[in-house]
Amino acid sequence: MNTKKWLSVLLLAAAIPAVAACGEGEEGGTSEEAATSGAEETDGNNTEENNNEAGEELSGTVAIDGSGTVYPLMARIAEEFMINEQEGVSVEVSRAGTSAGMQRFVNGETDLSNASREIREEEIEELEANGIESREYKVALDGLTIVIHPDNDWANEMTEEEIKEIFVTGNITESDEIMWSDIRSDWPDEQVNFYGPNENHGTNEFFVEEIIDEQDLVQTINLQQEYSTLVTLISEDENAIGFFGYGYYANNTDELEAVAIDFGDGPVEPSLDTIEEDGEYGPFTRPVFTNLSINSAQEKPEVKAFAEYVFEVADDLAGDTGFAPLPEEELNEQLEDVQSIQ
Repeated sequence: MNTKKWLSVLLLAAAIPAVAACGEGEEGGTSEEAATSGAEETDGNNTEENNNEAGEELSGTVAIDGSGTVYPLMARIAEEFMINEQEGVSVEVSRAGTSAGMQRFVNGETDLSNASREIREEEIEELEANGIESREYKVALDGLTIVIHPDNDWANEMTEEEIKEIFVTGNITESDEIMWSDIRSDWPDEQVNFYGPNENHGTNEFFVEEIIDEQDLVQTINLQQEYSTLVTLISEDENAIGFFGYGYYANNTDELEAVAIDFGDGPVEPSLDTIEEDGEYGPFTRPVFTNLSINSAQEKPEVKAFAEYVFEVADDLAGDTGFAPLPEEELNEQLEDVQSIQ
């Protein structure tokens, strides 16, 4: 491997734990914040030179953007691919956010687009209008996690209904200035401070659409662009309560406490063991996705090779980045689907 390649890979390897530890894999970042690693720049469109026959070495570039939630997992997969599979391919993983990333994808600027929610009908229509065929694949499972300050010793267990009620505007008070004692009478008579990711994030969309049934969030909520900012704000506010993906909690357990949610059969803490679509934490579990441009997979062997690799290693790498893996059968079905692209 040449010197430039090793330096790039080492930079990405160092960046991944730093991103996870401080929550820096935000949605809403610019494309210039890409975590890039790989070989020297090559022309990814030169399909004649990049003929992937019988394990032949490939070159070129794979461009990925989208969800900051999915970013740590996809960046880790990209690192492993470039080190262990195709040293000549540069896989560039950015984190512009689900919606911003999808806009780049529908414009044909990227080969894959990560998302923490399902693709929207209007995005499908834009892809069709632009002559781009795409497929949406699940890559792992994430547990929406409600977090509080570690010194909060009263709200470490809450019911699903309490969460839904307090985060919706007008449910408790008209002004949305809610006291802990408004939730349970034996809790402190101090104001609750709400936090969450802003509208650029698929996590915000998932919370609003799936958790609180498309109702408006409380007016007093502090919505932030960067997950690292949310971690800091909540860790410094004893009366804080907020939400984001499990991975950002798991990498900041010294600064945050996860609320165990009672869905009807007793409180359940989010963990890699409980995060399952039909499991104990099922109501707050969601799949996360990547969208693959079939055009790119057909024209650029390096894109298809990387897409195949995603489903070959996602089971092993999901847990390392705060995700529960998909069932092996589902991953294999998606791998076979990618392999069938001609």
